[in-house]
Amino acid sequence: MSKLAFLGLGVMGGPMAAHLAKAGHEVTVYNRTTSKAEVWVAAHGGSFAQTPREAAEGAEFVMACVGNDDDLRSVCLGDDGAFAAMADGAVFVDHTTVSAQVTRELYSVAKAQGLAYVDAPVSGGQAGAESGVLSIMCGGDAADFDRAAPIMDAYARIARRMGESGAGQIAKMMNQICIAGAVQGLAEALHFGEKAGMDGRAVVEVISQGAAGSWQMQNRHGTMLDGEFNHGFAVDWMRKDLGICLDAADEVGAALPVTALVDQFYKEVQNMGGGRWDTSALIARLRKLGEV
Repeated sequence: MSKLAFLGLGVMGGPMAAHLAKAGHEVTVYNRTTSKAEVWVAAHGGSFAQTPREAAEGAEFVMACVGNDDDLRSVCLGDDGAFAAMADGAVFVDHTTVSAQVTRELYSVAKAQGLAYVDAPVSGGQAGAESGVLSIMCGGDAADFDRAAPIMDAYARIARRMGESGAGQIAKMMNQICIAGAVQGLAEALHFGEKAGMDGRAVVEVISQGAAGSWQMQNRHGTMLDGEFNHGFAVDWMRKDLGICLDAADEVGAALPVTALVDQFYKEVQNMGGGRWDTSALIARLRKLGEV
């Protein structure tokens, strides 16, 4: 077993770190709100640190799952950052969804210090993190991925290297682009069915077995019909991710018309007070429009 550090104990990071502890690794955790780290240790053992640097001291692997580009920089760099304490050859594995730009920046800094850096954003949501069945898309040097993969197995259904540094983040962007379109399509279908007097659950039972079927349809149609939006990834975070996708599309010259449109629909959900609702709340926007 390995000595590990885990930085960030949110709805994703907390369960992921718990799987590492359950697998028998020696885990030191860090969270910006120390009380959350104390609660985690009480539940799962291990220890907590006051800074990322303290958490990373002596760790063979340092995993992170924080909020955004700036949060990631703050836990990596500076006097209190993890990089300041990591030994030569230690591996930093970033599970945060961030820009490919910051990923490549931190990869270069890590390499200059003799550290390994793997970008490894995840898909599967809070339920996937809790169940230990996340899909992990990785970028970085092949040898570094090979070292990190057995550690990630504790919470992964699948982990694959997509290419060089930043490739994991690009793959995650593709994932979010797919989800945005799928959720909007499902929301429109269910809303249309409501207006047409159909039994949405009965229809989904049939169409989910055909070409229209998807994870979103199988797992979210019922809560969407019931108007319950507390079951996963928040709208605020989806807008952060879609912003990353749209910025990257501008950089590479890709057209993302549907993604841009759905991003604006999510903005309307935020304006309705639904920033912390899950991404299936797109149907709430349609219902509101239908009332006008």
